[in-house]
Amino acid sequence: MSTLSSVIVLMGSLVALLAGIGILRFSTPYARFHAAGKASPIAFLIVAIGAVLELGLTGAAQLLIAAVAMTLTLPVGVHLLFRAAYRTTSNDHLIVDDLATATVVDNED
Repeated sequence: MSTLSSVIVLMGSLVALLAGIGILRFSTPYARFHAAGKASPIAFLIVAIGAVLELGLTGAAQLLIAAVAMTLTLPVGVHLLFRAAYRTTSNDHLIVDDLATATVVDNED
């Protein structure tokens, strides 16, 4: 491996390590989802850039497809996890709860 691609892959690995530490250390599910949802695609993109530098254009197309798929689907998945956690856990720790009025179902017939 070239030195530049090795350094870039190592930087992406460190971002993934920080995301893992955040998942373990944060106290609320929202903070954990945030750590996983933000850092993991960034770590993947950094590692993919390092891999493209090493592989050249032969592996770049497959990594580009994977990067696009991850960038499009991960925010939606994390959003759904946020909603599920909000609906199933106590939200007493929230200072501002903008969803409190949105989750009340009005059953007027």
